Amino acid sequence: MAAPPASADAPRSPPAAGDRPARPVAKSEITCEDRSSAEALDRLLPPVGTGRAPRKRTTSQCKSEPPLLRTSKRTIYTAGRPPWYNEHGAQSKEAFAIGLGGGSASGKTTVARMIIEALDVPWVVLLSMDSFYKVLTQQQQEQAALNNYNFDHPDAFDFDLIVATLQKLKQGKSVKVPVYDFTTHSRKKDWKTLYGANVIIFEGIMAFADKTLLELLDMKIFVDTDSDIRLVRRLRRDISERGRDIAGVIKQYNKFVKPAFEQYIQPTMRLADIVVPRGSGNTVAIDLIVQHVHSQLEERKLRWDMAALASAHQCHPLPRTLSVLKSTPQVRGMHTIIRDKETSRDEFIFYSKRLMRLLIEHALSFLPFQDCVVQTPQEQDYAGKCYAGKQITGVSILRAGETMEPALRAVCKDVRIGTILIQTNQLTGEPELHYLRLPKDISDDHVILMDCTVSTGAAAMMAVRVLLDHDVPEDKIFLLSLLMAEMGVHSVAYAFPRVRIITTAVDKRVNDLFRIIPGIGNFGDRYFGTDAVPDGSDEEEVASTT
Repeated sequence: MAAPPASADAPRSPPAAGDRPARPVAKSEITCEDRSSAEALDRLLPPVGTGRAPRKRTTSQCKSEPPLLRTSKRTIYTAGRPPWYNEHGAQSKEAFAIGLGGGSASGKTTVARMIIEALDVPWVVLLSMDSFYKVLTQQQQEQAALNNYNFDHPDAFDFDLIVATLQKLKQGKSVKVPVYDFTTHSRKKDWKTLYGANVIIFEGIMAFADKTLLELLDMKIFVDTDSDIRLVRRLRRDISERGRDIAGVIKQYNKFVKPAFEQYIQPTMRLADIVVPRGSGNTVAIDLIVQHVHSQLEERKLRWDMAALASAHQCHPLPRTLSVLKSTPQVRGMHTIIRDKETSRDEFIFYSKRLMRLLIEHALSFLPFQDCVVQTPQEQDYAGKCYAGKQITGVSILRAGETMEPALRAVCKDVRIGTILIQTNQLTGEPELHYLRLPKDISDDHVILMDCTVSTGAAAMMAVRVLLDHDVPEDKIFLLSLLMAEMGVHSVAYAFPRVRIITTAVDKRVNDLFRIIPGIGNFGDRYFGTDAVPDGSDEEEVASTT
Protein backbone atom coordinates (compact mmCIF):
# COMPACT_ATOMS: atom_id res chain seq x y z
CA MET A 1 0.00 0.00 0.00
CA ALA A 2 1.61 3.23 -1.10
CA ALA A 3 1.03 6.50 0.66
CA PRO A 4 1.19 9.85 -1.17
CA PRO A 5 4.79 10.92 -1.85
CA ALA A 6 6.29 13.48 0.48
CA SER A 7 6.33 17.07 -0.66
CA ALA A 8 9.57 19.02 -0.49
CA ASP A 9 7.61 21.77 1.24
CA ALA A 10 5.94 19.46 3.70
CA PRO A 11 5.76 21.02 7.15
CA ARG A 12 7.98 19.66 9.83
CA SER A 13 6.14 16.81 11.43
CA PRO A 14 6.67 16.08 15.07
CA PRO A 15 9.30 13.43 15.66
CA ALA A 16 8.23 9.90 16.27
CA ALA A 17 8.35 8.26 19.61
CA GLY A 18 11.70 6.71 20.42
CA ASP A 19 12.99 3.48 21.77
CA ARG A 20 13.71 5.02 25.09
CA PRO A 21 15.12 3.08 27.95
CA ALA A 22 13.36 2.80 31.24
CA ARG A 23 15.05 2.63 34.64
CA PRO A 24 17.84 0.03 34.68
CA VAL A 25 17.72 -2.40 37.58
CA ALA A 26 20.28 -4.72 39.07
CA LYS A 27 20.15 -8.38 38.11
CA SER A 28 19.09 -9.27 41.61
CA GLU A 29 16.00 -7.10 41.17
CA ILE A 30 14.79 -9.04 38.15
CA THR A 31 12.44 -11.54 39.70
CA CYS A 32 11.47 -14.99 38.52
CA GLU A 33 8.08 -13.51 37.77
CA ASP A 34 9.68 -10.99 35.37
CA ARG A 35 11.65 -13.73 33.66
CA SER A 36 8.60 -15.91 33.27
CA SER A 37 6.72 -12.87 31.97
CA ALA A 38 9.36 -12.38 29.30
CA GLU A 39 9.10 -16.03 28.32
CA ALA A 40 5.34 -15.76 28.15
CA LEU A 41 5.63 -12.71 25.92
CA ASP A 42 7.67 -14.72 23.44
CA ARG A 43 4.72 -17.02 22.89
CA LEU A 44 2.47 -14.06 22.07
CA LEU A 45 4.61 -12.90 19.18
CA PRO A 46 3.81 -14.13 15.67
CA PRO A 47 6.66 -15.91 13.87
CA VAL A 48 8.82 -13.55 11.81
CA GLY A 49 11.03 -15.06 9.12
CA THR A 50 12.72 -18.39 9.62
CA GLY A 51 14.94 -18.93 12.60
CA ARG A 52 15.80 -15.26 13.04
CA ALA A 53 17.44 -14.72 16.43
CA PRO A 54 16.15 -11.86 18.58
CA ARG A 55 18.15 -8.67 18.28
CA LYS A 56 20.64 -8.18 21.11
CA ARG A 57 21.52 -4.58 21.80
CA THR A 58 22.31 -2.51 24.84
CA THR A 59 24.12 0.23 22.93
CA SER A 60 23.22 1.98 19.72
CA GLN A 61 26.39 0.85 17.92
CA CYS A 62 28.61 -2.04 18.94
CA LYS A 63 32.29 -1.29 18.33
CA SER A 64 33.30 -4.91 18.84
CA GLU A 65 31.25 -6.14 15.90
CA PRO A 66 32.93 -5.86 12.49
CA PRO A 67 31.07 -3.73 9.93
CA LEU A 68 30.05 -6.80 7.95
CA LEU A 69 26.78 -8.49 7.11
CA ARG A 70 27.34 -11.98 5.74
CA THR A 71 24.57 -13.38 3.57
CA SER A 72 24.27 -16.54 1.54
CA LYS A 73 25.42 -14.62 -1.55
CA ARG A 74 28.12 -12.22 -0.40
CA THR A 75 29.69 -10.22 2.39
CA ILE A 76 28.21 -6.72 2.67
CA TYR A 77 30.46 -3.98 4.04
CA THR A 78 28.12 -2.01 6.27
CA ALA A 79 30.71 0.69 6.99
CA GLY A 80 32.18 0.69 3.51
CA ARG A 81 33.65 3.30 1.27
CA PRO A 82 31.95 4.10 -2.05
CA PRO A 83 34.40 3.36 -4.84
CA TRP A 84 33.00 5.75 -7.39
CA TYR A 85 35.25 8.72 -8.06
CA ASN A 86 35.69 10.38 -11.41
CA GLU A 87 38.93 11.46 -13.05
CA HIS A 88 38.89 14.64 -10.97
CA GLY A 89 38.91 12.72 -7.70
CA ALA A 90 35.37 13.81 -6.87
CA GLN A 91 32.46 11.54 -6.04
CA SER A 92 30.49 11.05 -9.24
CA LYS A 93 27.06 10.56 -7.66
CA GLU A 94 25.50 10.86 -4.25
CA ALA A 95 24.50 7.70 -2.43
CA PHE A 96 20.89 6.51 -2.45
CA ALA A 97 19.41 7.21 0.99
CA ILE A 98 16.45 5.23 2.33
CA GLY A 99 14.52 6.37 5.39
CA LEU A 100 12.74 3.78 7.54
CA GLY A 101 10.19 5.13 10.01
CA GLY A 102 7.66 3.52 12.32
CA GLY A 103 6.72 3.05 15.94
CA SER A 104 8.92 1.70 18.68
CA ALA A 105 9.59 -2.05 18.21
CA SER A 106 7.76 -2.08 14.87
CA GLY A 107 10.57 -4.08 13.25
CA LYS A 108 12.42 -1.27 11.45
CA THR A 109 15.89 -2.73 12.01
CA THR A 110 14.75 -6.19 10.90
CA VAL A 111 13.20 -4.74 7.73
CA ALA A 112 16.41 -2.78 7.10
CA ARG A 113 18.53 -5.93 7.33
CA MET A 114 16.16 -7.80 5.02
CA ILE A 115 16.43 -4.97 2.47
CA ILE A 116 20.23 -4.99 2.74
CA GLU A 117 20.40 -8.73 2.18
CA ALA A 118 17.97 -8.67 -0.75
CA LEU A 119 19.71 -5.71 -2.42
CA ASP A 120 22.90 -7.75 -2.79
CA VAL A 121 25.16 -4.71 -3.19
CA PRO A 122 28.58 -4.72 -1.51
CA TRP A 123 28.56 -1.28 0.15
CA VAL A 124 25.75 -0.37 2.53
CA VAL A 125 25.58 1.84 5.61
CA LEU A 126 22.91 1.23 8.25
CA LEU A 127 22.49 4.31 10.43
CA SER A 128 20.24 4.12 13.49
CA MET A 129 18.49 7.10 15.00
CA ASP A 130 19.06 5.46 18.38
CA SER A 131 22.63 6.76 18.20
CA PHE A 132 21.53 10.38 18.27
CA TYR A 133 19.78 10.88 21.58
CA LYS A 134 20.89 14.08 23.24
CA VAL A 135 23.22 14.08 26.21
CA LEU A 136 21.12 14.32 29.38
CA THR A 137 21.66 16.79 32.19
CA GLN A 138 22.00 15.52 35.75
CA GLN A 139 18.35 16.32 36.42
CA GLN A 140 17.26 14.51 33.26
CA GLN A 141 19.40 11.52 34.24
CA GLU A 142 17.55 11.31 37.55
CA GLN A 143 14.20 11.52 35.76
CA ALA A 144 15.24 8.78 33.33
CA ALA A 145 16.22 6.50 36.21
CA LEU A 146 12.64 6.79 37.50
CA ASN A 147 11.06 6.30 34.03
CA ASN A 148 9.93 9.93 34.10
CA TYR A 149 11.96 11.32 31.19
CA ASN A 150 10.27 11.44 27.79
CA PHE A 151 12.63 9.84 25.29
CA ASP A 152 9.77 9.80 22.76
CA HIS A 153 9.63 13.54 22.21
CA PRO A 154 11.24 15.38 19.27
CA ASP A 155 13.46 17.31 21.66
CA ALA A 156 15.12 14.07 22.80
CA PHE A 157 16.99 13.77 19.48
CA ASP A 158 19.92 15.77 18.14
CA PHE A 159 18.52 16.56 14.69
CA ASP A 160 21.34 18.93 13.79
CA LEU A 161 23.87 16.13 14.26
CA ILE A 162 21.66 13.67 12.36
CA VAL A 163 21.37 15.99 9.35
CA ALA A 164 25.09 16.82 9.33
CA THR A 165 25.98 13.12 9.56
CA LEU A 166 23.65 12.06 6.75
CA GLN A 167 24.84 14.91 4.52
CA LYS A 168 28.46 13.83 4.89
CA LEU A 169 27.62 10.18 4.29
CA LYS A 170 25.77 11.04 1.08
CA GLN A 171 28.84 12.95 -0.08
CA GLY A 172 30.99 9.89 0.54
CA LYS A 173 32.81 11.36 3.52
CA SER A 174 33.67 9.63 6.76
CA VAL A 175 31.62 10.45 9.85
CA LYS A 176 31.87 9.89 13.58
CA VAL A 177 28.67 8.40 15.00
CA PRO A 178 27.84 8.47 18.72
CA VAL A 179 27.54 5.18 20.58
CA TYR A 180 24.55 5.40 22.93
CA ASP A 181 24.38 3.26 26.06
CA PHE A 182 20.77 2.50 26.96
CA THR A 183 21.62 1.25 30.43
CA THR A 184 23.20 4.55 31.52
CA HIS A 185 21.25 6.90 29.22
CA SER A 186 24.50 8.42 27.94
CA ARG A 187 26.89 8.50 25.00
CA LYS A 188 30.00 6.40 25.26
CA LYS A 189 33.39 8.08 25.07
CA ASP A 190 34.45 6.38 21.84
CA TRP A 191 32.43 7.11 18.71
CA LYS A 192 32.21 4.85 15.68
CA THR A 193 33.57 5.78 12.24
CA LEU A 194 31.38 5.12 9.20
CA TYR A 195 31.91 5.81 5.51
CA GLY A 196 29.52 6.55 2.69
CA ALA A 197 28.26 3.72 0.49
CA ASN A 198 26.12 2.85 -2.53
CA VAL A 199 23.07 2.74 -0.26
CA ILE A 200 22.45 4.40 3.10
CA ILE A 201 19.57 3.13 5.25
CA PHE A 202 18.55 5.46 8.05
CA GLU A 203 16.06 3.99 10.51
CA GLY A 204 14.36 5.50 13.51
CA ILE A 205 11.06 6.37 15.09
CA MET A 206 11.39 9.99 13.98
CA ALA A 207 12.98 9.39 10.60
CA PHE A 208 10.39 11.67 8.92
CA ALA A 209 10.07 14.27 11.67
CA ASP A 210 12.36 16.98 10.32
CA LYS A 211 11.93 18.83 7.00
CA THR A 212 15.67 19.11 6.30
CA LEU A 213 16.12 15.44 7.08
CA LEU A 214 13.25 14.51 4.76
CA GLU A 215 14.92 16.32 1.86
CA LEU A 216 18.00 14.11 2.24
CA LEU A 217 15.99 10.89 1.85
CA ASP A 218 15.53 9.51 -1.66
CA MET A 219 12.98 6.94 -0.52
CA LYS A 220 10.77 6.92 2.58
CA ILE A 221 9.32 3.71 4.02
CA PHE A 222 6.96 3.45 6.99
CA VAL A 223 6.85 0.12 8.86
CA ASP A 224 3.30 -0.30 10.17
CA THR A 225 2.95 -2.96 12.85
CA ASP A 226 0.00 -3.66 15.15
CA SER A 227 0.27 -1.82 18.47
CA ASP A 228 -0.22 -4.98 20.55
CA ILE A 229 2.69 -6.69 18.79
CA ARG A 230 4.87 -3.61 19.28
CA LEU A 231 4.07 -3.58 23.00
CA VAL A 232 4.89 -7.27 23.39
CA ARG A 233 8.18 -6.81 21.53
CA ARG A 234 9.11 -3.81 23.65
CA LEU A 235 8.33 -5.68 26.88
CA ARG A 236 10.41 -8.66 25.80
CA ARG A 237 13.33 -6.51 24.69
CA ASP A 238 13.48 -4.22 27.71
CA ILE A 239 13.07 -7.04 30.24
CA SER A 240 15.47 -9.57 28.70
CA GLU A 241 18.03 -7.26 27.07
CA ARG A 242 18.04 -4.03 29.06
CA GLY A 243 17.44 -5.28 32.58
CA ARG A 244 14.14 -3.47 33.17
CA ASP A 245 11.22 -4.55 35.31
CA ILE A 246 7.85 -5.12 33.70
CA ALA A 247 6.10 -2.42 35.75
CA GLY A 248 8.60 0.23 34.66
CA VAL A 249 8.31 -0.73 31.00
CA ILE A 250 4.51 -0.55 31.06
CA LYS A 251 4.61 2.75 32.94
CA GLN A 252 6.91 4.28 30.34
CA TYR A 253 4.84 2.87 27.49
CA ASN A 254 1.54 4.27 28.75
CA LYS A 255 2.96 7.62 29.82
CA PHE A 256 5.25 8.40 26.87
CA VAL A 257 5.52 5.81 24.11
CA LYS A 258 1.86 5.31 23.19
CA PRO A 259 0.90 9.03 23.30
CA ALA A 260 4.02 9.93 21.31
CA PHE A 261 3.17 7.40 18.61
CA GLU A 262 -0.30 8.86 18.20
CA GLN A 263 0.89 12.47 18.29
CA TYR A 264 4.23 12.37 16.46
CA ILE A 265 4.85 9.10 14.62
CA GLN A 266 1.58 7.94 13.10
CA PRO A 267 0.98 11.29 11.32
CA THR A 268 4.29 10.89 9.46
CA MET A 269 2.91 7.83 7.66
CA ARG A 270 1.40 10.18 5.07
CA LEU A 271 4.92 11.34 4.13
CA ALA A 272 6.06 7.83 3.23
CA ASP A 273 6.49 6.65 -0.35
CA ILE A 274 5.72 3.08 0.73
CA VAL A 275 3.92 1.72 3.78
CA VAL A 276 4.88 -1.81 4.82
CA PRO A 277 2.06 -3.45 6.81
CA ARG A 278 3.11 -6.28 9.15
CA GLY A 279 6.76 -5.22 8.99
CA SER A 280 9.30 -7.92 8.22
CA GLY A 281 6.55 -10.44 7.51
CA ASN A 282 5.58 -8.55 4.34
CA THR A 283 8.05 -10.00 1.85
CA VAL A 284 6.06 -8.72 -1.15
CA ALA A 285 6.55 -5.09 -0.07
CA ILE A 286 10.24 -5.67 0.60
CA ASP A 287 10.69 -7.18 -2.88
CA LEU A 288 9.07 -4.09 -4.43
CA ILE A 289 11.37 -1.82 -2.43
CA VAL A 290 14.44 -3.75 -3.56
CA GLN A 291 13.38 -3.58 -7.22
CA HIS A 292 12.95 0.19 -6.99
CA VAL A 293 16.34 0.70 -5.33
CA HIS A 294 18.04 -1.45 -7.98
CA SER A 295 16.50 0.67 -10.74
CA GLN A 296 17.67 3.85 -9.03
CA LEU A 297 21.22 2.55 -8.67
CA GLU A 298 21.25 1.58 -12.33
CA GLU A 299 20.08 5.06 -13.35
CA ARG A 300 22.80 6.66 -11.26
CA LYS A 301 25.41 4.37 -12.81
CA LEU A 302 27.68 4.36 -9.81
CA ARG A 303 30.67 3.00 -11.67
CA TRP A 304 34.34 3.84 -11.87
CA ASP A 305 34.99 5.19 -15.39
CA MET A 306 38.46 3.87 -16.17
CA ALA A 307 38.27 5.00 -19.80
CA ALA A 308 37.64 8.60 -18.78
CA LEU A 309 40.49 8.36 -16.32
CA ALA A 310 42.85 7.07 -19.01
CA SER A 311 42.08 9.71 -21.63
CA ALA A 312 41.55 12.78 -19.46
CA HIS A 313 45.12 14.06 -19.44
CA GLN A 314 46.82 12.71 -22.55
CA CYS A 315 49.64 14.86 -24.00
CA HIS A 316 49.69 17.15 -20.96
CA PRO A 317 53.06 18.11 -19.44
CA LEU A 318 53.94 16.41 -16.18
CA PRO A 319 52.66 18.39 -13.18
CA ARG A 320 54.85 20.62 -11.05
CA THR A 321 53.91 18.65 -7.95
CA LEU A 322 55.84 15.66 -9.31
CA SER A 323 59.41 15.10 -8.16
CA VAL A 324 61.46 12.32 -9.75
CA LEU A 325 64.63 11.06 -8.08
CA LYS A 326 67.65 12.12 -10.15
CA SER A 327 68.47 9.36 -12.64
CA THR A 328 72.11 8.83 -11.71
CA PRO A 329 74.01 5.82 -13.11
CA GLN A 330 73.49 4.15 -9.71
CA VAL A 331 69.71 4.68 -9.76
CA ARG A 332 69.44 3.60 -13.38
CA GLY A 333 71.54 0.53 -12.62
CA MET A 334 69.18 -0.52 -9.82
CA HIS A 335 66.19 -0.01 -12.11
CA THR A 336 67.85 -2.21 -14.70
CA ILE A 337 68.17 -5.02 -12.16
CA ILE A 338 64.64 -4.90 -10.74
CA ARG A 339 63.02 -4.52 -14.19
CA ASP A 340 64.87 -7.55 -15.58
CA LYS A 341 62.48 -10.52 -15.64
CA GLU A 342 65.46 -12.86 -15.06
CA THR A 343 66.41 -11.20 -11.76
CA SER A 344 66.16 -13.59 -8.81
CA ARG A 345 63.79 -12.81 -5.96
CA ASP A 346 66.66 -12.19 -3.52
CA GLU A 347 68.26 -9.62 -5.82
CA PHE A 348 64.88 -8.06 -6.59
CA ILE A 349 64.23 -7.54 -2.87
CA PHE A 350 67.77 -6.26 -2.17
CA TYR A 351 67.81 -3.59 -4.89
CA SER A 352 64.18 -2.63 -4.32
CA LYS A 353 65.03 -1.89 -0.69
CA ARG A 354 67.98 0.25 -1.77
CA LEU A 355 65.73 2.27 -4.06
CA MET A 356 63.11 2.62 -1.33
CA ARG A 357 65.69 4.04 1.06
CA LEU A 358 66.83 6.60 -1.52
CA LEU A 359 63.22 7.49 -2.30
CA ILE A 360 62.32 8.02 1.36
CA GLU A 361 65.41 10.18 1.96
CA HIS A 362 64.54 12.25 -1.11
CA ALA A 363 60.94 12.66 0.04
CA LEU A 364 61.95 13.92 3.49
CA SER A 365 63.64 16.91 1.88
CA PHE A 366 60.17 18.24 0.97
CA LEU A 367 59.02 18.40 4.59
CA PRO A 368 58.93 21.85 6.20
CA PHE A 369 62.07 22.85 8.09
CA GLN A 370 62.86 25.90 10.15
CA ASP A 371 66.06 27.56 11.30
CA CYS A 372 67.43 26.49 14.64
CA VAL A 373 70.69 26.96 16.53
CA VAL A 374 72.43 24.28 18.61
CA GLN A 375 75.71 24.17 20.51
CA THR A 376 78.42 21.76 19.47
CA PRO A 377 80.61 19.86 22.00
CA GLN A 378 83.18 22.62 21.40
CA GLU A 379 80.68 25.15 22.86
CA GLN A 380 80.17 26.71 19.45
CA ASP A 381 76.85 27.69 17.88
CA TYR A 382 75.73 25.85 14.78
CA ALA A 383 72.97 27.38 12.65
CA GLY A 384 71.02 24.44 11.31
CA LYS A 385 67.54 23.23 10.40
CA CYS A 386 64.91 21.24 12.29
CA TYR A 387 61.60 19.68 11.30
CA ALA A 388 58.82 22.26 11.58
CA GLY A 389 55.87 19.87 11.78
CA LYS A 390 54.24 18.00 14.64
CA GLN A 391 54.77 14.39 13.56
CA ILE A 392 55.35 12.16 10.53
CA THR A 393 53.00 9.26 9.81
CA GLY A 394 53.47 6.62 7.14
CA VAL A 395 50.44 5.00 5.50
CA SER A 396 51.02 1.98 3.26
CA ILE A 397 48.59 0.80 0.59
CA LEU A 398 48.54 -2.97 1.04
CA ARG A 399 50.00 -5.21 0.00
CA ALA A 400 53.04 -3.83 -1.91
CA GLY A 401 53.11 -0.55 -0.01
CA GLU A 402 54.00 -2.26 3.26
CA THR A 403 57.39 -3.26 1.78
CA MET A 404 58.37 0.43 2.05
CA GLU A 405 57.68 0.61 5.79
CA PRO A 406 61.15 -0.64 6.92
CA ALA A 407 62.87 2.06 4.86
CA LEU A 408 60.67 4.72 6.44
CA ARG A 409 61.27 3.38 9.95
CA ALA A 410 65.02 3.35 9.28
CA VAL A 411 65.17 7.09 8.63
CA CYS A 412 62.27 8.41 10.75
CA LYS A 413 62.58 7.70 14.46
CA ASP A 414 59.29 6.79 16.18
CA VAL A 415 57.28 7.18 12.97
CA ARG A 416 53.66 6.04 13.22
CA ILE A 417 52.34 3.61 10.61
CA GLY A 418 48.84 3.12 9.22
CA THR A 419 47.56 0.76 6.55
CA ILE A 420 44.90 0.84 3.83
CA LEU A 421 43.79 -2.16 1.77
CA ILE A 422 42.30 -1.21 -1.59
CA GLN A 423 41.55 -3.76 -4.27
CA THR A 424 39.70 -3.62 -7.54
CA ASN A 425 36.58 -5.64 -8.15
CA GLN A 426 37.17 -7.33 -11.50
CA LEU A 427 33.44 -7.57 -12.17
CA THR A 428 32.89 -3.81 -11.94
CA GLY A 429 36.39 -2.40 -12.41
CA GLU A 430 35.91 -0.36 -9.24
CA PRO A 431 38.56 0.11 -6.57
CA GLU A 432 37.14 -0.81 -3.17
CA LEU A 433 38.31 -0.09 0.36
CA HIS A 434 38.43 -3.31 2.37
CA TYR A 435 40.51 -2.43 5.42
CA LEU A 436 41.64 0.73 7.15
CA ARG A 437 43.78 1.33 10.22
CA LEU A 438 45.01 4.86 10.83
CA PRO A 439 46.70 6.35 13.90
CA LYS A 440 44.70 8.72 16.07
CA ASP A 441 44.94 12.46 15.44
CA ILE A 442 46.44 11.88 12.00
CA SER A 443 45.02 15.22 10.86
CA ASP A 444 47.91 17.04 12.54
CA ASP A 445 50.64 14.99 10.81
CA HIS A 446 52.56 15.06 7.58
CA VAL A 447 51.53 11.79 5.92
CA ILE A 448 53.78 9.75 3.65
CA LEU A 449 51.48 7.57 1.54
CA MET A 450 53.33 4.57 0.12
CA ASP A 451 52.59 2.28 -2.83
CA CYS A 452 55.30 0.61 -4.89
CA THR A 453 53.69 1.09 -8.30
CA VAL A 454 50.99 3.43 -9.57
CA SER A 455 49.55 2.81 -13.04
CA THR A 456 46.03 4.27 -13.29
CA GLY A 457 46.14 6.10 -9.98
CA ALA A 458 42.82 4.57 -8.89
CA ALA A 459 44.01 3.17 -5.56
CA ALA A 460 46.17 6.21 -4.86
CA MET A 461 43.24 8.56 -5.47
CA MET A 462 41.01 6.57 -3.15
CA ALA A 463 43.72 6.45 -0.48
CA VAL A 464 44.19 10.23 -0.70
CA ARG A 465 40.42 10.62 -0.49
CA VAL A 466 40.36 8.54 2.71
CA LEU A 467 43.10 10.71 4.25
CA LEU A 468 41.21 13.88 3.33
CA ASP A 469 38.09 12.40 4.92
CA HIS A 470 40.13 12.05 8.11
CA ASP A 471 40.93 15.77 7.92
CA VAL A 472 44.53 15.45 6.74
CA PRO A 473 45.27 18.66 4.78
CA GLU A 474 45.95 18.00 1.11
CA ASP A 475 49.30 19.81 1.19
CA LYS A 476 50.47 17.53 4.02
CA ILE A 477 50.11 14.36 1.92
CA PHE A 478 53.16 12.95 0.09
CA LEU A 479 52.51 10.10 -2.36
CA LEU A 480 55.61 7.92 -2.78
CA SER A 481 56.05 5.17 -5.36
CA LEU A 482 59.02 3.35 -6.88
CA LEU A 483 57.47 3.47 -10.35
CA MET A 484 54.57 5.42 -11.80
CA ALA A 485 52.88 5.68 -15.17
CA GLU A 486 52.21 9.12 -16.63
CA MET A 487 48.50 8.33 -16.56
CA GLY A 488 48.57 7.77 -12.80
CA VAL A 489 50.65 10.90 -12.20
CA HIS A 490 48.21 13.06 -14.15
CA SER A 491 45.14 11.53 -12.52
CA VAL A 492 46.37 12.08 -8.97
CA ALA A 493 47.79 15.55 -9.67
CA TYR A 494 44.66 16.79 -11.41
CA ALA A 495 42.37 15.48 -8.70
CA PHE A 496 44.58 16.65 -5.82
CA PRO A 497 46.81 19.49 -7.05
CA ARG A 498 48.39 20.09 -3.63
CA VAL A 499 49.53 16.51 -3.02
CA ARG A 500 53.28 16.10 -3.55
CA ILE A 501 54.05 13.11 -5.83
CA ILE A 502 57.51 11.57 -5.46
CA THR A 503 58.92 8.61 -7.41
CA THR A 504 62.14 7.12 -8.75
CA ALA A 505 60.89 6.82 -12.36
CA VAL A 506 57.91 7.59 -14.61
CA ASP A 507 57.06 5.31 -17.55
CA LYS A 508 55.16 6.59 -20.56
CA ARG A 509 52.41 4.12 -21.24
CA VAL A 510 49.75 1.87 -19.75
CA ASN A 511 48.46 -0.97 -21.92
CA ASP A 512 44.90 -2.22 -22.34
CA LEU A 513 45.26 -4.31 -19.19
CA PHE A 514 46.45 -1.20 -17.32
CA ARG A 515 49.98 -2.54 -16.95
CA ILE A 516 52.79 -0.01 -16.87
CA ILE A 517 54.92 -0.19 -20.04
CA PRO A 518 57.83 -1.03 -20.02
CA GLY A 519 57.10 -1.50 -16.33
CA ILE A 520 58.35 -3.73 -13.58
CA GLY A 521 55.80 -6.55 -13.47
CA ASN A 522 53.59 -7.23 -10.46
CA PHE A 523 55.74 -5.86 -7.66
CA GLY A 524 53.93 -7.72 -4.88
CA ASP A 525 54.21 -11.09 -6.60
CA ARG A 526 57.91 -10.63 -7.35
CA TYR A 527 58.70 -9.35 -3.84
CA PHE A 528 56.67 -11.88 -1.86
CA GLY A 529 57.24 -14.79 -4.25
CA THR A 530 53.56 -15.33 -4.99
CA ASP A 531 52.07 -16.41 -8.30
CA ALA A 532 50.90 -13.65 -10.60
CA VAL A 533 47.23 -13.43 -11.52
CA PRO A 534 46.80 -14.24 -15.24
CA ASP A 535 46.37 -11.03 -17.23
CA GLY A 536 46.48 -9.09 -13.97
CA SER A 537 47.94 -5.64 -13.64
CA ASP A 538 51.38 -5.04 -12.22
CA GLU A 539 49.75 -2.67 -9.79
CA GLU A 540 48.41 -3.85 -6.45
CA GLU A 541 45.41 -1.57 -6.84
CA VAL A 542 44.08 -3.73 -9.66
CA ALA A 543 44.39 -7.05 -7.86
CA SER A 544 41.29 -9.18 -7.84
CA THR A 545 39.14 -9.26 -4.75
CA THR A 546 38.31 -12.43 -2.94
